[in-house]
Amino acid sequence: MPQAHRVTAIIEREDDGFVALCPELDIASQGSSIEEARANLVEALTLFYEAADPSEVARRFHSDVFITQVEVPVG
Repeated sequence: MPQAHRVTAIIEREDDGFVALCPELDIASQGSSIEEARANLVEALTLFYEAADPSEVARRFHSDVFITQVEVPVG
């Protein structure tokens, strides 16, 4: 059974579709729905892991990713 690697997926609306980003590896994809964007990101990540040399994976991987919200004064 292949090993699984859990990474973050940030999905946001962009115009008429959605963009999915994996910040740990800086890999993104898109789709016309949240589900499609997520599936396309999984495919892009799978292809990256299949094709990339282990040294490239290690170089690109950022394990310290923090997702939070901040409040910024406006006006």
